[in-house]
Amino acid sequence: MATPLTAHALARALRDEGVHVSEHANWQTHNRNHKGPWGPVNGVMLHHTAGRDSLTLCRDGTAALPGPLCVGLIAKNGTVHLIGHGRTNHAGAGASAVYRAVCAELPLPYPPGPDAVDGNTHFYGFEIENLGTGKDPYPTAQLAAVERVSAALCRAHRWTAASVIGHKEWTRRKIDPSFSMSGMRTRIDARLGLRPVPAPAEPYAPFPGAGFFVPGRRSDLVTAVGRRLVAEGCGRYRVGPGPEWGAADVLSYAAWQRRLGYVGSAADGIPGRASWDRLRVPHT
Repeated sequence: MATPLTAHALARALRDEGVHVSEHANWQTHNRNHKGPWGPVNGVMLHHTAGRDSLTLCRDGTAALPGPLCVGLIAKNGTVHLIGHGRTNHAGAGASAVYRAVCAELPLPYPPGPDAVDGNTHFYGFEIENLGTGKDPYPTAQLAAVERVSAALCRAHRWTAASVIGHKEWTRRKIDPSFSMSGMRTRIDARLGLRPVPAPAEPYAPFPGAGFFVPGRRSDLVTAVGRRLVAEGCGRYRVGPGPEWGAADVLSYAAWQRRLGYVGSAADGIPGRASWDRLRVPHT
């Protein structure tokens, strides 16, 4: 647990980490602190905007969800727009088990569990400009900024990358951000000097072969497939998706195959290379 950085200290920490910062008018006092406490803070939560040109929305919010919706917006070019400081409407309620794991910097539980903790109190929130469809790329400069922002706050509070989570890891209600959080945490720890720098990877997970997808197979890759199917509007899950390949995954993948034009036995719900390559499943 930690006391939140002052606005001045936050901006300085980001710049010291090499972040290109743009400070917007009154950001130092723009917050939702009248709705509840901000702090103690326990980590950083990352989101994607699910849209473009989101600066005004993130700053002002909507009638149903007033702004600011984050501390900062990370643009495609890597610029971090500081628009709020304090409690922001970014996290909502999330799982107690996840909160305890973040506080202890332990592996996150999956699935997250019932929403019970106010994340707006305990996390710095950053939105990342991206449609979140799996087809909108994250430029190198943008991912570098995500890494640097996260590392800056971890360094300031003496956290490891285990204190950086995605909204999708906080609650079952969300699927953002649409990149591998484990991969990002590896990058952050490398910047902090806690792990060796990982070798460059292909942008998407390679096809593991149809034989991988058997009932009961448990893997983070299965979860990643399910989340991509949900993002494409093909999810047929009552709960999840989760790490175990099952009937709901087969139904969801069959919906994806039909979306691509497969019919009959060709839409059997078992991934093939052609449909897999078009789904663009991120690395786990």
